[in-house]
Amino acid sequence: MSVTWVLVANASAARLYINEGPKKGLRKLREFAHARSRAKLADLITDQSPHGRISIGRRAACQPATDPRAAEADRFASELKDALETGRREGGFERLIVCAAPQFMGRLRRHLSVPLQRMLTDCFEKDYTKSDARSLSRRLEGCIYL
Repeated sequence: MSVTWVLVANASAARLYINEGPKKGLRKLREFAHARSRAKLADLITDQSPHGRISIGRRAACQPATDPRAAEADRFASELKDALETGRREGGFERLIVCAAPQFMGRLRRHLSVPLQRMLTDCFEKDYTKSDARSLSRRLEGCIYL
């Protein structure tokens, strides 16, 4: 029997499901939330500024070199990778399926270790974070026997 984990994610929310074999369906293991990915750009910049204020309307000398939203998405991708890596090391699954918003999928894939990439059998560039387990099962029936 092959245990499959299914990660459904976007830049601010994710759910991790498990399928323990044929006719077992999907069961939610864990939910993740990253509220800072939803924060306003001005709030993210102010939080990073050593002076507490920054001009957003024009390019200021102390403006951050990286996009704060991209940095938050990277932090969340790393957090998700850590959870997957822990499960892999503990032998929690043999197969991984990832469904992620297109703009987040590349970020997430860059964080996955080589062993996790080897376990990754299917990727869908779709944001299914608002789908319930039953709806998600219907979408994935072509790649996993639920």
